[in-house]
Amino acid sequence: MKYRALFTLPVIVSALGFFVDVYDLLIFSIVRIPSLQSLGYSEEEVSKIGTFIFNCQQAGLLIGGILWGVIGDKRGRLSVLFGSIITYSLANIACGFVEEPNTYALLRFVAGMGLSGEIGAAMTLVTEIIPKEIRSLGPTLVAGVGYLGAGVAYFTQEWFDWRTAYFVGGGMGLLLLLLRISVFESGLFLELKEQKISRGNYFYFFSSWSRFIKYFRCVMIGVPTWFVVGILGTFGNEFGKALGIVETISPGKCVMFIYLGLTAGDFFSGPLSQWLHSRRKAIIYLMFAGAICAGTYLYGGITSPTTLYIICFVSGICTGYIGLYLMMVAELYGTNLRATATTSVPSIVRGMAIPMTLAFQGFKPTFGALGGAAILGVICYGLAFLSLAKTDETFGKELDFVEK
Repeated sequence: MKYRALFTLPVIVSALGFFVDVYDLLIFSIVRIPSLQSLGYSEEEVSKIGTFIFNCQQAGLLIGGILWGVIGDKRGRLSVLFGSIITYSLANIACGFVEEPNTYALLRFVAGMGLSGEIGAAMTLVTEIIPKEIRSLGPTLVAGVGYLGAGVAYFTQEWFDWRTAYFVGGGMGLLLLLLRISVFESGLFLELKEQKISRGNYFYFFSSWSRFIKYFRCVMIGVPTWFVVGILGTFGNEFGKALGIVETISPGKCVMFIYLGLTAGDFFSGPLSQWLHSRRKAIIYLMFAGAICAGTYLYGGITSPTTLYIICFVSGICTGYIGLYLMMVAELYGTNLRATATTSVPSIVRGMAIPMTLAFQGFKPTFGALGGAAILGVICYGLAFLSLAKTDETFGKELDFVEK
């Protein structure tokens, strides 16, 4: 009977929302090359302009994550789910009409702002309504379904042109609004709303050294996920050349296989956490396997596209702890700051793609694509392991508490 909670409307709609979120988040990485080439830019210009537009999208994610998180704790989880999907759906439709890079960058920034609210609000809502005995299964189910959006984004671009791919993403988001009308608000939030307690104070995380370090560790645990997607996947074509692979490697296909792996990994990580009775152990096992995969990707002597895509898929599986990780973040914070933390943390992680991309580009002239990525990977995984080792276990934790 208790498993029925996994199939209630809020969980289903959250999963579908995350599906559309992933589609719209990744569509630029997938159509980056064909879209900019169709606008008349050379291979060198595509790399430079594409990096700029990608960073604009990530900057939108960073800023929007903080804003939507505060709104989620002040106005409710549902207000974010409605507002965010309208924002990124309209921005993605508009991307289908762009004719020059500055407008393209601006629209990806707006889309990023909208996209940043979806995952945190959905994970907060699902974490709060699922019984603690099976809580591991809720957010990981949402993430597992959501990451299938990457495969749909890739095949949409394969079957249609890049402009149509944007129209499809925006259209799916607007259709999802109809389903969200019947979703109910979190009971924990409604109870808190009646009390005179400060909610959504983002500066709380910086009000003392211990609070800042706790928040910083939450961010660092998630950084390897965007190293895998934002570096190993997005620049797959450059790594293919560096490895001496004759055939052209498609970054879009790399990203697709990583996200298909993420789907499998997230479906697996929830039951693993239940079996281990631990969030930390499940994440650290997967993270360790992910570090090995990253090393194999860069220095495993890969000589064919097929092998590279297989490693991308396996890397995705090992990085498929995102739903579990965000649930742990939600469990670490009280109801009055839960949405602020759970929405802003993944947005900052996504925003970390900006310094990671700049660092990668800076390392390349001296160390090459493989060496630059390796140095960056050691930093990302090293900080993540240290942060996770110092983070409290949250398995079975009651969520009816507030931060004071």
